[in-house]
Amino acid sequence: MPRDVPEITAEVLLMAYASGVFPMAEAQDDEDIFWVDPQERGILPLTGFHLSRSLAKVIRQRRFLVTVDEAFDAVVAGCADREETWINAPIARLYGQLHRLGFGHSVEVWEGEELVGGLYGVAMGGAFFGESMFSRRRDASKVALAWSVAMLRQGGFQLFDTQFLTDHLASLGGAEIARDTYRARLKSALSHSARLPHPVPEPEDVIAELRA
Repeated sequence: MPRDVPEITAEVLLMAYASGVFPMAEAQDDEDIFWVDPQERGILPLTGFHLSRSLAKVIRQRRFLVTVDEAFDAVVAGCADREETWINAPIARLYGQLHRLGFGHSVEVWEGEELVGGLYGVAMGGAFFGESMFSRRRDASKVALAWSVAMLRQGGFQLFDTQFLTDHLASLGGAEIARDTYRARLKSALSHSARLPHPVPEPEDVIAELRA
């Protein structure tokens, strides 16, 4: 007979993050969820973001408008809108619940009235767990990351977890750390209080924060 599988709720998901694991699905149309605990964890050091001249120029030009928590579900849908994704319907629902509970957050990048990029993740204590990001315009995801790092710094966060390290994240200062090192940093971050700043910082403030 099949074993009973405990239901994954928003509360279970928060406990998983606190212990260092996160959920994924094999594909968008797969209803199952499995837990991931990488030996090497990707992080984006909050004091080591690489702000290139070209990215600073894009930010100064105000080509994009950046908002926070104004279109969470649309950002999740944008992240899932690709040929291969680990974001299935149960995961999308769970993170929607975390957003409504005040733990899930999104950074939106707009060009006019069109959502052209963004990222979403989970904030607990002084840790921010970045889940996924998307871009429909050149530099949109870099802009989302720049604002995210600046706001996490301003808000007193200590850890920006990216789960895995991609070439894109590495180009912006991302790194890998061992599982034990990550768990030690996670424990420390969770013992601190932090919150995203309001209002959303202006472009000049983002550049100044990242260069401080």
